Amino acid sequence: MSQVTVFSGRERRRRWSEEDRSRILTEAFSSGACVAAVARRNDISTSLIYQWRDKLRGDAMPPAFVEAVIGEGGSGQNEGDVCPAMVIELSGGIKVAISASAPPSLVAAALSALR
Repeated sequence: MSQVTVFSGRERRRRWSEEDRSRILTEAFSSGACVAAVARRNDISTSLIYQWRDKLRGDAMPPAFVEAVIGEGGSGQNEGDVCPAMVIELSGGIKVAISASAPPSLVAAALSALR
């Protein structure tokens, strides 16, 4: 016969203080940190860390359409561009300058790393 454990009463649900949340978020998103490792150390799921981050961000910059202007140009393969072809401004004042000669895979990788 196997043993059965019955839990009665309310479900155990931890309440995290704002200080704890702030500490965990700072640790999780610091340079070189791994969100999964921080989550394991604090015995929480990675999705909770991302939920806290999204809630903290709020609607600082809601999604919107932006105008794209394509200028007159040559082949588009300008080596050693002095002026970037595109400057993307992200939330928090981060600006990313992209050269016209940058490979699309590099641009995609850089932008997803900055999310």
